[in-house]
Amino acid sequence: MKMIIAVIQPEKLTDVKKALFDANVHKMTALNVIGCGQQMGYTETYRGARTEVNLLKKVELQIAVNDNFVQPTVDAIIRGARTGKIGDGKIFVLDLPECIRIRTGETGGAAIG
Repeated sequence: MKMIIAVIQPEKLTDVKKALFDANVHKMTALNVIGCGQQMGYTETYRGARTEVNLLKKVELQIAVNDNFVQPTVDAIIRGARTGKIGDGKIFVLDLPECIRIRTGETGGAAIG
């Protein structure tokens, strides 16, 4: 079992969800987050004062999958999120030692579904 964490541009969420659904991945958690990376933010002027904005709005997806769904999930996220520009995001694949479905008490891969 793996936990896939993807940080993507907010405007690409719809495209990523569609690509995931097409890859038969329907379970995910989406969070609004802020962060910075290679983009390094931007500078704006508000009422004559220059402000440096280095934490940008992003969406974090958390998706728990069984081992046979790791590559299709990663491929779908890339397909939906890639623009070819700095700031497209990152994907992290972590080991998931245990998963428990609260409603039924199922554990492991059966709990992920």
